[in-house]
Amino acid sequence: MKKVNVSELTGGEYLASPVKLSDNQTLFYEGTCLYMKHIETLVSSGINEVEIFEPTTLSPKEKMVIKEELKSDCSNKIHDVMDRYVTYDSGIEEISETANEIVDDMFSREEIVDRVYDIRERNGDLYDHSVMVASLSIITALKMNLSKLEVYDIGVGSLLHDMGLRYLSVPYQDINVEEEFDPESLFEYRKHTLYGFSSVEKETWMSNESKKIILFHHERLDRSGYPFKHVVMPISVRIVAIADAFDDRLCGIGVKRGNVRQAIEYIRNGRDSLFEGRIVDYFLEFIAAYPVGTTVILSNGDEAIVIEQNEHFTDRPKIKLIKDRSGKEYEEDKLIDLLENDELSIDYAKER
Repeated sequence: MKKVNVSELTGGEYLASPVKLSDNQTLFYEGTCLYMKHIETLVSSGINEVEIFEPTTLSPKEKMVIKEELKSDCSNKIHDVMDRYVTYDSGIEEISETANEIVDDMFSREEIVDRVYDIRERNGDLYDHSVMVASLSIITALKMNLSKLEVYDIGVGSLLHDMGLRYLSVPYQDINVEEEFDPESLFEYRKHTLYGFSSVEKETWMSNESKKIILFHHERLDRSGYPFKHVVMPISVRIVAIADAFDDRLCGIGVKRGNVRQAIEYIRNGRDSLFEGRIVDYFLEFIAAYPVGTTVILSNGDEAIVIEQNEHFTDRPKIKLIKDRSGKEYEEDKLIDLLENDELSIDYAKER
């Protein structure tokens, strides 16, 4: 690792230690890949120096679901389109272009179906959430060998699945609505699926499959969902329901914001009760249980940081040792590939 001036960062570097503000609040965690928006935040926060990993085989290597630049661009487009549509009732067909951008990006990337992806906890907004749900849904659909047309319909529907939230007067960020809302507020919140559907019902450019995603993405197999407690739904809806429920728990959309392990556990526990088991299996197959940058405690008591994923093995990543079981820091970089080491395993992730 080495210290560098923030002005020398070009993007793509990985933090070797956390960046903290003057009040000791963590701005960015160890293992974060610095994109231009992170560098701008460092500058605006008055951070002059950071520690980064030097580019070696031990440098963290994230495999992102969607390229950061594309995600940011799509989030901004969705924000603009929804603003214009809610205000002026026009322009929503531009979402088709955004869906095509994401679908084309997925189809153009090699081995996208076989990868294990890093997904981080984040303070995502509605638009960031919409792009992530679309990306996760599209990858799931590709793994299931759905046609490009079906994938495109999933892209459009998932980008607009929470559009109805724009018509609500009740709050929904980082709130467990099922437990904290009174009956009247919960009834109003649950109507966002109806609001979203009714706003696009007469759009002729959009397929019925995409519209059904907006209307039914909160339905569940055990009839605990809404708005109609349906059980039989198109595969597109069943895919997006899983991706949405997963990312809700990272962004805090209608629930308390949590971490990746909690979101994975929720989806796994809902297998065959809330969500179709076959789709759950496809979905969890590419979600990294321990994203790059996660600090973990090993079965022998050592502390390590995850630096790279192993394809097909979400719980056996490559790690770099940080401290031994007594708390003494390792003086030399030491990489362990858990896929090749049967004696070690991850006991748990260290909470940040």
